[in-house]
Amino acid sequence: MSALPRNVLSSTELHGVRWLRSSYSTGANNCVETARPATGPGAGLLAVRDSKAPAGPALLFSPGSWARFTAAVHRI
Repeated sequence: MSALPRNVLSSTELHGVRWLRSSYSTGANNCVETARPATGPGAGLLAVRDSKAPAGPALLFSPGSWARFTAAVHRI
């Protein structure tokens, strides 16, 4: 069994994704964006990138890992 990818060097490697930003974000680009790639290196994972660097790297998380992370943030 191969390991899941943990990141991609450029979010442009994730083709055909729709990047989403929180509705709480301002127009200042100080947030993260998420996408769910259906194919390619991040298929089935959640991709996260910095909105200030849209062609920069993206981190990839399993759906369960992302759910645990966001649940922990909500508890803070």
